[in-house]
This record gives sequence, C-alpha cells and structure tokens, in this order.
Amino acid sequence: MLGSIVVACAGAQLWRVCHLPLPWLVGSLYAVAFARIFGLPLLAPPGARQGGQWVIGASIGLYFSAAVVAELLSHAALILVMALSSLLMGVLAAAVMVRLRLADPPTAFFASMPGGAAEMSNLADMWHAAVDRVAAAHAIRVMLVVLVVPLAITLSGSHGTDLTAVSAHEVVWSRFPLMAGASLAGVALFTVLRLPNAWVLGTLCAIAALGIENVPLSALPGWLSAAGQLMIGVSLGNRFAPGFMREAPAFLGGIVVMTIGFLLGVGLLALLISSLTRLELASLVLSFSPGGIAEMSITASNLNLGVPLVVASHVARLVVLMLLAPSAYRAFARMSGQIPKAKN
Repeated sequence: MLGSIVVACAGAQLWRVCHLPLPWLVGSLYAVAFARIFGLPLLAPPGARQGGQWVIGASIGLYFSAAVVAELLSHAALILVMALSSLLMGVLAAAVMVRLRLADPPTAFFASMPGGAAEMSNLADMWHAAVDRVAAAHAIRVMLVVLVVPLAITLSGSHGTDLTAVSAHEVVWSRFPLMAGASLAGVALFTVLRLPNAWVLGTLCAIAALGIENVPLSALPGWLSAAGQLMIGVSLGNRFAPGFMREAPAFLGGIVVMTIGFLLGVGLLALLISSLTRLELASLVLSFSPGGIAEMSITASNLNLGVPLVVASHVARLVVLMLLAPSAYRAFARMSGQIPKAKN
C-alpha cells in the first residue's frame, strides 16, 4: 500500500515537471498501472477509491446553485441526445468487434458501452459475457480517455464558460462538519436505494442541495483535492496486473482502436453541436467523452470548463445505459444471430 502511494506521488511529480494536465490523477494512474504491469507488488489502500470519490463529489457539488440548475434544465434535451448518442456509438463499436471476431456478442456489447465499469461488468455477468475482458476493456478505455482528452483540450487553449462559477471561494473549516454530515447522508441514501456511484453522486447531490438552498459552504483546500485525485489514480492503476497486456492482445488492441474511434466521433458531434449552440466545444467534448463520471468531472474542474454540464451529461448517460442497455443488448444479440439469455 505504501509502495502504491510512493509510486503514485512519483508519477504525479513527473507529470508536473513535464507540465502535463491533471498530474495527481493521470500521472499517478499511469505510474501505478505500469508498475503493476511490470510486476511490482502494489496494492491500493482500503477505501482509497471511495475516499477519492468523496472528495471529487464534494468539489463538484460546489459548482451547483439555483441559477446553474436553471441553466442546465434549458439544455435538458441536448443532454438526453448526448446520452442516446453514446448508446448508439457503443452499439456500433460492439457490432464492429463482433464482425472482426474480436469477441462474442455479449462481451463485445458490454465492453463497448461507455457506462460505469462496475455497472457494465455487473450487466455483463448477468448476460453471460466474459466479465474479466469487459472490466479490462473499461480500464483501458478510461486510461486512454484521461490521457488523450485533457491533453488535447489543454493544447487547444480552451477556457471556461459561465457555468464554471463556484459559489464557495475560500476554505472555512467551521462549515466542514455540515458538509461532511450532509454528504455522508447522501452516500447512505444512495447506498440504501442501490443507486450507482454512491460516493460520487450521493456526495455531489447532498452538497449541491445545500448550494441550491444558499447554505454557506466552504471550498476544499488544494491539498485535499490533490489527495482525492491521487487516490482515484491509485485505485484505477491497481486494476492492472502483471501480464495484463499479454491477455487476449487482439481484443485489447481492438478496444484501443475503438476508443480512439469513439473519441473521433465525440469530437465531430461536439463540433456540430457547438456550431449550432452557444456551448463551448471543449465542454461538449468532455460531456460526450467515454470516461467515468469522477474522471471527466475532475478533468472539467481542473481545466475550468463547464463542470455542471459535464456532470449532468454523464449522469444522464449512466441512467440511460442502465435502463436501456438490457433491451438494447437483446436486440443486438438477435441481430448477431444469438438468443439472449440472462441469469436467474
């Protein structure tokens, strides 16, 4: 566990020296992942991902206010279109993988869906897919997206929009007990209701509710935000194991190509929508990108982009995929010549 922290910090510092974006998240992720792949016996501390998700959920929740929510509601149709577009692009990617014989239909389908890794892995197990390959596909996709998207946006010189104003600009420690209590209540509620991403979305919703009601809140100190990103990087990096890249190389290579194709499609759709609306291209790219909610939200926050739009888009996509993925898979399997059967 200590080795994971040391390697992650070294990777983050290397990222900072090279002036690359998101050093605490991306630098730590890549350092731990490569160390694991090359055989170092690293292990994520217990609760690392949940702790990191709590920090990210709290920091993102601070972006929400009554004015921001009203602005988001005006983009509700666009957010739904983005969610459905992601589903269609995932189905297309799955069809190509099946056509090239890189995976069987259930594995190709759930590996290509740009939803949460845990949620898609659970659905994959229900529909008799190769869960290990589905999980590996999502790990590779997130690893690529958190490298390519922030780097591309940084090189483009994009700046923030009106949706990026944070209501709390200073650290006030006396306000932390209320924030912590409310956020943990949100996590508990999401857990009891079995809603996905409880540590991110439960925390986010609780903090956002306080902000919408104009309750005085505190900003998070920079070191806590960095620590949260580091914990996410450590937990993601430890998903990789020695010999990871030697397992089903054609399948993993196909995932890399499909992810790049997905990103190109995202760029074209974002460019089209940006030309038709007043929304910024970079915020739309992050809203479309097939990364996780936590990773894309913290990317938007660090790059000073439209955080609420990004969060709303990814939450909508997760909900759409959770609701429609089973039905979409049944239709996909029948078109692939199979009879879909779920576990009891």
